[in-house]
Amino acid sequence: MVFKKLKRSIIGEIEDSDMPKEEFIEVGFSESGGSFGVSKPAGKIGIVIDKLVEFSDTERVLRAVRDGSLVFLKIKGMKEKDLGELKRSVEKIKKTVMAQNGDIVGVEQDWLILAPEFAKVAR
Repeated sequence: MVFKKLKRSIIGEIEDSDMPKEEFIEVGFSESGGSFGVSKPAGKIGIVIDKLVEFSDTERVLRAVRDGSLVFLKIKGMKEKDLGELKRSVEKIKKTVMAQNGDIVGVEQDWLILAPEFAKVAR
């Protein structure tokens, strides 16, 4: 009971005071035509989970990063198949991501995280 009266008196005083009221504007970004022709709602980041099986998959992965998606890339299949081809693919991915001021991180032995310029991976 005492708490309710105290709360009303405090809230009443704040509402009645001549303090300037703050105005807020929500700012987001919108992007149309994202990965695979799907438009992204305002303020959303696309996350793509993909796997690298052969060298030709590299272009598809890079397209997703260029479109602004965060990519979780499974490399285990290619690692078991052909290590030389994996190194070539990873070098190409790394050069492209770094040229776009993105970030690339290896997770465990089997995954890479590819982040576009506006997203950084904390280590």
